[in-house]
Amino acid sequence: MKSICVFCGSSYGSLDAYGEAAAATGRAIAQNGYRLVYGGARVGLMGTVADAALAAGGEVIGVLPKSLQEKEIGHEGLDELHLVGSMHERKALMADLSDAFIALPGGVGTLEEIFEIWTWGQLGHHKKPCGFLNIEGYYDHLVAFLDHQTREGFTKKVMRDMVQIAGAPADLIAMFKAYTPPSAPKWIAKGET
Repeated sequence: MKSICVFCGSSYGSLDAYGEAAAATGRAIAQNGYRLVYGGARVGLMGTVADAALAAGGEVIGVLPKSLQEKEIGHEGLDELHLVGSMHERKALMADLSDAFIALPGGVGTLEEIFEIWTWGQLGHHKKPCGFLNIEGYYDHLVAFLDHQTREGFTKKVMRDMVQIAGAPADLIAMFKAYTPPSAPKWIAKGET
């Protein structure tokens, strides 16, 4: 594992703990010798995670659609900032540049990004770990729903277990290091769990 991608909000959220977790994540990635790949903005949790990684001496690569450069305010202090033509290109390049994926608190875009990566893993397009940093219980309801989805027979337990959940960046990085991708097919036959 050389690069860790972080998906997170371009806003700060309502709790100081979210910003603190973003900074701790950036520092942990840099201090463990990994490169940070993220959405390229200098605002919100996105800017916080990048600034913390840079301050800790880490390498940071941003990927930002040209259409969002003004809205999300591209970070000018990065090692690399890739400007791409679309959100699809953004996600594809971030996936190509990364070996693992973390979702910090964020909005619909954060969820869409981590779910797409998780889906690609379920379909066997990659064998990279992904997980949620569940800061102050932010993802508790989502985790409960994912467990419900599994109980209801729409997600195999082995596929549900692909996504790691932790409350601290160091714990999630340790889980990533120990990750073994499932070899079972994604599809569930009638009556199977």
